[in-house]
Amino acid sequence: MPNIMLRKQDGILTGYIAKKDLEAQVTSLEFEEEKRWGGKMTLSSGHCYYFEPLPAPPSLPITIRMRRG
Repeated sequence: MPNIMLRKQDGILTGYIAKKDLEAQVTSLEFEEEKRWGGKMTLSSGHCYYFEPLPAPPSLPITIRMRRG
């Protein structure tokens, strides 16, 4: 279960995985609503991860422990 840092860079949501030294654009996020944010996330590298949806969009940057999805 890697820790992934999410941040917005020039209006684009990116994810950074330190153990793999990989930074990639988030191409899809299951929930991007005001009352629910998160779920299944896909990176432009093809990696998929999952984290329990948060009750609201977080202030970025944030590090979240995710599992492979």
